[in-house]
Amino acid sequence: MKEIIENSLQKAMNYQEYRNHIQSLVNDFKVGEGADDLMHYNRLNDKRMKRLDKQINLGERAKEEVSQIENRFTWLVLSESWCGDAAQSLPVLNKFAEFNSNIDLKIVSRDENDSLMQKFLTNGSKSIPKLIVLDKNNEVIEHWGPRSKRATALLNEYKEKNGKIDSQIKEDLQIWYNKDKGQSIEEELVEVLQKMK
Repeated sequence: MKEIIENSLQKAMNYQEYRNHIQSLVNDFKVGEGADDLMHYNRLNDKRMKRLDKQINLGERAKEEVSQIENRFTWLVLSESWCGDAAQSLPVLNKFAEFNSNIDLKIVSRDENDSLMQKFLTNGSKSIPKLIVLDKNNEVIEHWGPRSKRATALLNEYKEKNGKIDSQIKEDLQIWYNKDKGQSIEEELVEVLQKMK
């Protein structure tokens, strides 16, 4: 496992590099060269992340908890540019990392790091984003994701009622994220921080 993690870390991007990567995917896309549906999600997620980067502010409890982290940790996140859940979570993760330099946020592509993804499946699925908290020796301390418990409950209730995940629940989930404003993710990350002390 340690070798898999270290191999992934060598390919990791910081948050600004990841944001630049998404913007370049959007800017470089030429009609007919790629999957239109994925490019549509790249564009949406770029806009979402720009908005959230400006709007997200950590609450007092989160600031207090993150300020108490004295040892170095890496927050390694499996993600993809087209993932709506990742677009909602990564700006929140970044605010924690910006608040305390002992947290080094690194992002890797799920599809380019399948060996790592296989170690952190959610109910057998490659669901992302997946946060992996590593100590200074790259040992796994905790993991979180792919979304908050509240968002997961919304998704599961819809799937149970309708038998599938479709475009309607994806839209409903994004509306829920807009109303929640990152609060559920922040609350759960505070719980993650408590395991890092």
